Amino acid sequence: MSFPRVSAPRAAWRLLRALLQLAKGLLIVRLRFAGLDAAGRQREIQRWSAGVLSALGVRLVVEGHPRPGAALVVSNHVSWLDIAALHASCPQARFVSKADVLAWPVVGWLVRSVGTLFIERASKRDALRVVHQMAQALAQGDCVAVFPEGTTSDGQGVLPFHANLLQAAIAHGVPIQPAVLRYADPQHAVSPAAEFIGNTTLLQSLWNIVSARDLTVRVRWLPAQASAHADRRALAQVLQQQVEQGLLDL
Repeated sequence: MSFPRVSAPRAAWRLLRALLQLAKGLLIVRLRFAGLDAAGRQREIQRWSAGVLSALGVRLVVEGHPRPGAALVVSNHVSWLDIAALHASCPQARFVSKADVLAWPVVGWLVRSVGTLFIERASKRDALRVVHQMAQALAQGDCVAVFPEGTTSDGQGVLPFHANLLQAAIAHGVPIQPAVLRYADPQHAVSPAAEFIGNTTLLQSLWNIVSARDLTVRVRWLPAQASAHADRRALAQVLQQQVEQGLLDL
């Protein structure tokens, strides 16, 4: 995989910093979360997420703002790092993630602790369960974030959006806000360093990211739109087109 790289010792130093940041997150959750209100937890999540990006050598650029209050955030999906990139500007979001993440050492426990909802994507029955949980969270005023592609792409474009999870927002008339993610480096408008597709393992992806020189992740928040009484399939197509255009404009 060809992209601008830093030296191996510098990459190793970034990896060590990232592991220390992970340990810091564990300590925050174990020792501080119980005594914090929702706003306090969100501040910690935002600081920790920004710290993860910094430790890995990834620069964050944010355009626009997430709307306050209840909302369903939909975004394209490139990397396991997407959640940290979005949390750094939208710490109130509760993500819906594939259940496989629970098996990741340490990380699985950590993401569960910050309110992540998990889904078995191959099970239609489980999808209904998660839609119900999402609807409850949205009705309570939470912000929930999903990746409607259902899997990661190479970042060059956007895969078809699945419509099922949008029903949670439609049922309660909660606004839906698209967000666009793009990773770039000095030689590529869409950097291959961030790819997490095919047979790429988590460790390979992690090493690619810490090895990348001047890797930047751009997050663009698009205007929120109404969802009440929408046809979910038609809405999914509209949202996909908006994210595709946002990716072209970044």
